[in-house]
Amino acid sequence: MANNSQSHLVVSKIAIIGAGVSGLAAAKHLRHHNPKVFEASDSIGGVWKGCSYNSTKLQSARCDYEFADFPWPNRDDPGFPSYIEILDYLESYAKHFDFLKCVRFNSKVVGVRFIADTQTTDFGEKPREYETPLPGHPVWEVAVQTNNSDSIQWYGFEFVVVCTGRYGDIPRIPAFPRNKGPETFEGEVLHCLDYCKLDKEGATQLLKGKRVVVVGYKKSAIDLAMECAEANQGAEGKPCTMLVRTPHWPVPHYWVWGLPFFLFYSTRFSQFLHRAPSQTFLRTLLGLLLSPVRRGVSKFIESYVLWRLPLLKYGLKPDHSFEEDYASCQMAIMPQNFFSEADKGKIVFKRTSKWWFWEGGIEFDDNTKLEADVVIFATGYDGKKKLKAILPEPFCSLLEYPSGIIPLYRGTIHPLIPNMAFGGYVESLSNLHTAELRSIWLARLIDNKFKLPSVEQMLEQIAKEMEVMRQSTRFYKRHCISTFSINHGDEICQEMGWNTWRKRNWLLEAFSPYGSQDYELEK
Repeated sequence: MANNSQSHLVVSKIAIIGAGVSGLAAAKHLRHHNPKVFEASDSIGGVWKGCSYNSTKLQSARCDYEFADFPWPNRDDPGFPSYIEILDYLESYAKHFDFLKCVRFNSKVVGVRFIADTQTTDFGEKPREYETPLPGHPVWEVAVQTNNSDSIQWYGFEFVVVCTGRYGDIPRIPAFPRNKGPETFEGEVLHCLDYCKLDKEGATQLLKGKRVVVVGYKKSAIDLAMECAEANQGAEGKPCTMLVRTPHWPVPHYWVWGLPFFLFYSTRFSQFLHRAPSQTFLRTLLGLLLSPVRRGVSKFIESYVLWRLPLLKYGLKPDHSFEEDYASCQMAIMPQNFFSEADKGKIVFKRTSKWWFWEGGIEFDDNTKLEADVVIFATGYDGKKKLKAILPEPFCSLLEYPSGIIPLYRGTIHPLIPNMAFGGYVESLSNLHTAELRSIWLARLIDNKFKLPSVEQMLEQIAKEMEVMRQSTRFYKRHCISTFSINHGDEICQEMGWNTWRKRNWLLEAFSPYGSQDYELEK
């Protein structure tokens, strides 16, 4: 680790790396331990601060994105809040529970090292440090660089919670053949992470009157194409071309043929149709018998989407089912006027899997060329690379053991990495809700309210979850629990000694959606 100077070790109990949604949830529920929260930027909010466009909004109602003990002041407002409103909400949450004082801004963690004498890879039994999460002496040392200075401050901690998440910081850029990459292109190339740093005036200046190519077709790409179209209104405006490799199912809103969307995937009854980890033989049998119903639900939603949105007209009908997108957390709300802009020619679609740069733009494998002034990659982020940049060996090599996905018990604990937890690496329909529930679970674990199973049992549980995801969607490596999120909550509650059924009566239990308010803290 390169630095000009190192200061002496400062010892404390708990470190939290990152002050996004997961980091804030962890800080709130661990605040009685006075944790040190290291945030590399000058603000809380994580991706809401660093990866938001000027038009970015939440994709759900306020009541579906709130902490259990801190409702939105205007929670009944049916509109989707902007990223600015979400940042205000998160800051109000931190101030209300008085843990903003724990956050150290402009403090970038540049490395961690393991200093306890513990064998971490004994299969079948917990590392000794896990026998007590707070053993009374430092287990990890954390190197922190403040305000981009040359000096490094080292801290010693008994437990570290890594909440850097899967998004932001490190862009994922496709690889290109030699002399056919961005360096060949005479125009401007950037990632949407760079675009997020522009103010409204700068974004308009970049897009207006330019032949823009957006690479991707997920939510960030769709929103970016919409901003490009809005900047190019009028006769002088240029079209924005979206390069689409794999179309996904968007939805126009949260109603399907007059029925609320939550009925299909967010109730206990609807999730009973889907596979779940650790399910009984009887439930497995019933799941097989009811599989035509599950496929019928997906077809029902697809029929509505195809009726409301011109996917067939533009060659954007996915080859996979809606269920596969939902099971991999890839469902997106389509902006209201998106296809109106396509009808006007302001947004153009090009289906392609192979392309590269030439001096004047983009060239495709059918030998056609597309002239461009600006190319923007909306191709996602490399969250694992962020982790690997700070974790030492052998722990770095364990991040993808054994399936290529970070194996996290209850979405939080890596069975082979002692005294460390992870937040923001397993997705669900509402990442705030699951982050809060897992933080409650983690706080009770650290406070010795319950014990972890053996390493073997934890890995077995993780393998079951992986198999459910693998059977549900070809995109299983996104590590999403949306089709069995209630079961996931049940198992967490059971482990904490809570009631698993959280509603007032069986009718609500079966047919109403689950959310944060159902998991208010039990005394």
